[in-house]
Amino acid sequence: MSTQLDPLSLSADLLYTVKTEGDADPLRERLATLERSLLDRALTGRKGKLAFWLNCYNAYAQLLLEEEADDDLFDGGLLDEWKFFARDQIPISGVWLSLNDIEHGMLRSSKLPWGMGYLPRLFPSSFERQFRLGECDPRIHFAVSHGADHCPPIAVYSPRDVDEELDIAIEWFLEENVSYDSDEAKATIPRLFRQYRGDFGGTSGIVSFLREYNAVPAETTPSLEYERIDWSADLDVDLDGNDVRR
Repeated sequence: MSTQLDPLSLSADLLYTVKTEGDADPLRERLATLERSLLDRALTGRKGKLAFWLNCYNAYAQLLLEEEADDDLFDGGLLDEWKFFARDQIPISGVWLSLNDIEHGMLRSSKLPWGMGYLPRLFPSSFERQFRLGECDPRIHFAVSHGADHCPPIAVYSPRDVDEELDIAIEWFLEENVSYDSDEAKATIPRLFRQYRGDFGGTSGIVSFLREYNAVPAETTPSLEYERIDWSADLDVDLDGNDVRR
């Protein structure tokens, strides 16, 4: 555990502690009571913001799922699921955030979770405006965990290596979840590409993304087909793909 009140170290320590089933309460308290000036100095660059918010999101997604796993959390269906992600349950530097605030506010640079990635959050808080990424990096969709067994294993991200670590996660995910039919020049891809199409720059941006990570041949322009995913089962597994609602 880090002995210094460094926000970047704290976020990494918190996620590591959650993954190793340690006592996360002291780290949660330290993140909650961080002086704003410390957070401001730590989150000055893109890499620091990216690593910090990815670690915070993935740590708290797992913590909150575990804390409410025995309460029939999602028996109410999509409404209960929406409430879980929209509820302010995460205190950081004196501000209460939701999982949606971190994913769509901080990491996606203030975009709505709907609207296919084209609609902005109209009234972001001053905290969000200060600490969000300057622009949406679509790679975050392959790093935030909603507890799904089709998500890549969650890594603790470091500011120095966050770009390389994200590329590894993306390559793994695309290899596991994208198929290419050379006879029909068609790629079958996860629905998250459709859900956040604007983040990738539209259909042409998705194709370029698939080419960049060798999911389709570089010289092709495939048609795209979106696979169906049963999201209702996603929240039954933890960051490493294990059932958390037994």
